[in-house]
Amino acid sequence: MRKRLPYIIIFVLIFAVETCIALFVHDDFVRPYVGDVIVMWAVYCLAQIILGGKFGSYKVAVGSLVFAFIVEILQKFHIADVMGVENPILRTVIGTSYATADLLCYFVGTVFIFAGIFLYRKFRNGI
Repeated sequence: MRKRLPYIIIFVLIFAVETCIALFVHDDFVRPYVGDVIVMWAVYCLAQIILGGKFGSYKVAVGSLVFAFIVEILQKFHIADVMGVENPILRTVIGTSYATADLLCYFVGTVFIFAGIFLYRKFRNGI
């Protein structure tokens, strides 16, 4: 549990920020781009919570990126409609529209994760 607690706290904070963006921000930059960069941090933290440190941080980051790419590609094939998902919250989580720019945002979010892992290890071990 000690390994998971920081990820739980960060996940909850990111989830709150993402929820605020979804509900209150209706612009052409923060919601479509910054939100997609930040969502990768949430996916990474959730993966770390579930996996509990069983895999290396960089591997979890890459796995999170692959997962996000798969979900985005499934959106291209209207997976929510194919599955018959009618619940609006679940449709929002799954996503209903494909955008190539989202793939780039997910990649950028993962680059930030890599940078965060690198910096954390540098400072933890003393520069």
